Amino acid sequence: MNNRKRKADDDENDDRMSASPSASPSMSSRTLVIPSNRTNKRSRPNISGRPLALSRLLETLDARSLRTVLQSICERHPEIGTEVVSTAPRPSVSAALDVLHNYEANLQGSFPVGGTTSDYAYNRVRQALVELLKALDDFTPHFLPPNETQASTSLAFLDGATEVIHRLPNWDNPANNHHKHLAYEEISKAWSLVVREAAKKGGGIQLQYGSWDEKVAKHNLQAGGRMQGAADELRTQLGWMNSHAGDEGSGGFGSIREQLLSGTYGSNLPVQVGPW
Repeated sequence: MNNRKRKADDDENDDRMSASPSASPSMSSRTLVIPSNRTNKRSRPNISGRPLALSRLLETLDARSLRTVLQSICERHPEIGTEVVSTAPRPSVSAALDVLHNYEANLQGSFPVGGTTSDYAYNRVRQALVELLKALDDFTPHFLPPNETQASTSLAFLDGATEVIHRLPNWDNPANNHHKHLAYEEISKAWSLVVREAAKKGGGIQLQYGSWDEKVAKHNLQAGGRMQGAADELRTQLGWMNSHAGDEGSGGFGSIREQLLSGTYGSNLPVQVGPW
């Protein structure tokens, strides 16, 4: 009896196995594909430290550090310095004055608490003062003729640079003021040069329209008369141009100044016809 029951159970298990999908002939040839959202990324073998690429290194440098690096390279390789000078854009008036203002801010920040003008304060700020004046001495020739051909550009720079000199401290000890006095002397010479060259171009129109006579007179007053040379030069040039314009006006042509502004300059001159 037990044997017959065991045999029946075995037959039933066999039937179940035969009905299983895995035993089906059609399933044996199928490939089971399991979807996966994982991205296979090959890991770096033997990772180790390495320097930054040049482009990334430059991204980390601020303007001051970049200037230091570039200047060091140019000093070691003069030919690179020459290339930089020839390809860099010309400094504008505003850019040059911004540099001077930065030196000026450094000077003001060097003063001891209380901002006195004593010998002690002078010794504290002397280095910053010399650096400012050295920058002024370097930038000024760049904006003078013949390097700068536009009188308006030269005059604009000199106007801003003279304001910087006005703001330099007046020290209690007269001997400490020699830096400021020398700066006035040099800037006065620069004004005189620009005025002479401007008077040669376009009838000196740049000098006549811009109130430069008033501006230079004001600068001279603030300088305590130390820019008298520039004021005299401008007065001489304007006087010559005004007298010349008066002579033209007496001939019925009107002043050159008025003709230039009205666009009628040369309209009364005879027109030559035929071969020149």
